[in-house]
Parts: sequence; structure tokens; C-alpha cells
Amino acid sequence: MFQPGSRQSDKGGLPLTAGIGLKHQHYSAFLDADQPAGRTQWVEVHPQNYFGLSNSSGGGPPHRWLTAVADVTVLSFHSVGLSMGSADGVFEDQLEKLATLCDRYQPAMVSDHLSFSGNAHDRVSDLLPVPYTGAMLDHFAVQVSRVQDRLQRAILIENPSRYLAYRGDEMDEPEFIERLLAKTGCGLLLDINNIIVSCGNLGLVATEYLQSIDPATVGEIHLAGHTAERHESGPLLIDDHGSAVGSECWQLYSRFIERAGPLPTLVEWDTDVPEYKILIAEAKKAEQILHSAAYDHA
Repeated sequence: MFQPGSRQSDKGGLPLTAGIGLKHQHYSAFLDADQPAGRTQWVEVHPQNYFGLSNSSGGGPPHRWLTAVADVTVLSFHSVGLSMGSADGVFEDQLEKLATLCDRYQPAMVSDHLSFSGNAHDRVSDLLPVPYTGAMLDHFAVQVSRVQDRLQRAILIENPSRYLAYRGDEMDEPEFIERLLAKTGCGLLLDINNIIVSCGNLGLVATEYLQSIDPATVGEIHLAGHTAERHESGPLLIDDHGSAVGSECWQLYSRFIERAGPLPTLVEWDTDVPEYKILIAEAKKAEQILHSAAYDHA
């Protein structure tokens, strides 16, 4: 697993291997792990977890940990707070803090979401869906370009998990994403669990959605688990990242990788965080699929 010298992605430098979302509970286990069996070649962190700490003083223990991690592996920053879909545009304070952090750590990849999180005066700690209209496409494209210009790099935009659709939508999600990528030159962070959640909640077909995605646009893949609430109206899928990757997610991922070839793949587990060895075992499953695809596409 995670053999040194693996090929790098041409979409930002992430290894074409499986990574993990690194949580503070796992800092020590990650740094103490023996290569190659117990440490991934890359990890993803939420940069917002490091925004409130002073760079002038070194940033305290969280930055000391992250510096140690960056010394032994590749970093990917997965932002959750730019809110590019907000009516007033990207949250400038978030963008400036992200730019400072990128200057300090030089991550191989930066990503955020196809969503909004309130407005300049009323912010929420959630990733809310945007309407898929021509006006929103133009607005979101401007915001992506602002972010890319400030960071001086192309970023990835993640497809959302949705629980509703807007009555005034003018296109479906894959078309919106395809047009956004064409307008801005950004890439796609393809979250397969989000596709399952959205399609399950909105009555769409996940295999059809995934088939419409051009692998050439994908710079990273996310895998995660979700939960299902039972209601009189039917099940409601909740994107909680609180369990192992589900069987449907593995199946869709395998089919996509068979078509696309190896791509950087992250296992997310954000709530009810398991022991490190359990998270690594999930990454090994993804790694096996990537190895098979590498032989098939050699």
C-alpha cells in the first residue's frame, strides 16, 4: 500500500493513490506509522481549522502538528467556508486567510464546494445548495475566478449533497458543473457519496449521473458513508460522513475508476471518527481498486 514513487496526478500534484482526511485524533498515529503500510502519501485537511491561529507566533500546537505532517506527506486543503454561491460573493475574510495558509504550506491541491453558507451578515455552518440557473452559473464562475486569481492556482469544486431541488432550475447538476468548469478552468472534486445522497433524495439515478461525468475534469475523488432516516414520506439520506464507505459507493467508484483510470481518492470520516487503523483499512480498499485500474490502463 502507498508505495513510494507512485505517479503524480497532472491536475495539481496529488499522488494517484488513496489518502485520508486527517483529524487531530490521528496526528500522532499518522506521524508514528511505519512506511509503507500505515501512512498515506497524501492527506486532506480543512484549512478553516487553522485560520484562528496567529502565524506570527507560529500558530500554536495545531500548526506545529500540521508542519510535521507536511514534512512527511503531501497536503490537500479542502475549504468549507468560501461560500462562493452567496449573493454578495465569496467571503473575503475566508479567502484572505486561505491565501495566507496556502503561502505557508503550499498544498498540492485546494478545493471548495458548489454551495453557499449565508451572506456577509448572516452566516451558517452548512453547505447550502445553489439554484442551477444561467444567472447563478455566471455568478459562481465570477467567484471561482476571483478565488483562483487570488490564490494563483486552479482549484477544484465539489459536487454537493442535496436534500431539495429548486423549482426554477434551468439545467441539471452535471450540466451546471460542466459549464462552470469550461468557464473557469477549475476542476471537479467528484464526491461519489454526495451523488448517492442527492440522487436518493431527489429521485435521480446515480449511475446515469456518474456516466455523464468526464473523467478528464476530475482532480480528486471523495468516498464516504452516509445514514438514512426513515420517514412516512420515505427515506431521507443524510451526508454525515460518520461511517464506513457503503457498498453502493464502492461499486460506483470501481465502475468510474475502471473507465477513468487511477485518480487521487480520499476517504472522508468526519463524525464518530474511528480508530486510525480502521480509517487506514478503508484507504487500503480504495488503493486495491486503484492498483487494478493502473494495470488495466498501463
